[in-house]
Amino acid sequence: MTPERYAKIRRVLSLRQPTLTVLMDEVNKPHNFSAILRTCDAVGVLQAHAVPPHRSGTLPSALPTYVATSGSADKWVDVQTHRDAVSAVQALQARGFQVLATHLSEKSVDYREPDYTRPTCVLLGAEKWGVSDAAAQAADANIVIPMMGMVQSLNVSVAAATILFEAQRQRLAAGLYAAPQLDDAELDRLAFEWGYPELAPLYRERGEAYPALDDEGQVLAAHG
Repeated sequence: MTPERYAKIRRVLSLRQPTLTVLMDEVNKPHNFSAILRTCDAVGVLQAHAVPPHRSGTLPSALPTYVATSGSADKWVDVQTHRDAVSAVQALQARGFQVLATHLSEKSVDYREPDYTRPTCVLLGAEKWGVSDAAAQAADANIVIPMMGMVQSLNVSVAAATILFEAQRQRLAAGLYAAPQLDDAELDRLAFEWGYPELAPLYRERGEAYPALDDEGQVLAAHG
């Protein structure tokens, strides 16, 4: 751990937005899955959510394999998995998130209309099927990106980027990136996990607290 790397980790964590997230409903193409995570990292999403693909079977399969184009974004954006989209939507709503489904319906609004400074989850559907009707109905609102050409929709990763950068624009204007959204204890915990990914699991397995780090990111020796 160099002082420069530790400073960057702290700086990035100070910009993380725990109240902004995405829910990927059975996004099955690795390059799209990875590209969405890369955008999540770029706008400061702390944790993403995903329903693994299982349209061809009765049980969810593994999440799509990450690809090199993600820029190793999977290291910096935790992904929580869910069995199905409707229960995931309900769980996020119970935590105070408004869920905005990318879905064309009679109640759809322009994606720029919602207030993204509120705790917000963007629900993205699978490449072939989109967001299911049940999940779209469970969401708080349906949003669409206006299309002026012959095609009816954007690639899911492009749509995710378009919407998330609108969320970033609104949050920047509201000053939500000006001060850390994580409390000190959470920021310190994540700084250790990001800076020492090989050591962190060992401490967790032993049920021990992470050691403190000095201002340059070096592990402080225990006393006593």
